[in-house]
Amino acid sequence: MPNSIKDTIKLADGNEMPMEGFGTYKLTDQATMDEAIKTAFDSGYRLFDTAQFYNNEKLLGNSIKKLELNRNEIFLTTKIPEPKQGYQSTLDAIDESLANLQTDYIDLLLVHWPIHSQFFDTWRAFEDAKKAGKVKSIGVSNYHQTHLDLLKTQANEMPVVNQIEVHPYLTQKSMIDANNNENILTQAWSPMGRGATLNDATIQEIAKAHGKSVAQIILRWHLQNGVAIIPKSSTPARIRENADIYDFQLSDNEMKSIDDLNKDERTGDDPEVVYEIEHQYPRH
Repeated sequence: MPNSIKDTIKLADGNEMPMEGFGTYKLTDQATMDEAIKTAFDSGYRLFDTAQFYNNEKLLGNSIKKLELNRNEIFLTTKIPEPKQGYQSTLDAIDESLANLQTDYIDLLLVHWPIHSQFFDTWRAFEDAKKAGKVKSIGVSNYHQTHLDLLKTQANEMPVVNQIEVHPYLTQKSMIDANNNENILTQAWSPMGRGATLNDATIQEIAKAHGKSVAQIILRWHLQNGVAIIPKSSTPARIRENADIYDFQLSDNEMKSIDDLNKDERTGDDPEVVYEIEHQYPRH
């Protein structure tokens, strides 16, 4: 278990990654990004997660430059979107991300969603970008076990991270087990279910017992389950609060009572549908 937000875990490829990072989804103007990254860095966050789909790689790159953050001290994750998948277009997209982020390497590159027509070509580009030194670690996002099994039939190396939707209403126990069996770290996006779990009475009771917020209890639950997290917020007080989860421990009973809240309830798209139709879709 990490004892502080700066603690890292060793990935299957030997690289180190922080278990808690800062998500930048929906940070879409420079001033907000600057303040959020400064607050996050000052609170101890070292992993910053973005994606081409968020349209904010440039903003993040600008913030890092403005704040004069030491590149060796931070861990950058970005993701290749569906329209840019395929061998050459993925390689081009990686160069685009490097330019946007104003860096010469990406710490972790993820396939944002699996799509069937470019499935293997995209991964081949990932492996080649890693060989070329443009990317340190390669992983996937929103992959089901069937997608991992399929990838395994042709991959020279398997992903070291699978970033999936996980929260108390979608605990994904079997998927986490499948990742663990392949030595793939599970990283949760939407770790609080886009706010859906924040009013849960069971978690509120546990929060009261620990003198912590519901969000802090949920993030702690993830870590104790061996799941990496990237909470996002643009509110400085919340950014700090989400980093303050290393001074308490949930009991086995508390962990189980949160595990038992599972309803298999997605707030995001179903990866199987995206794989088939090859793009994200509005669910609401």
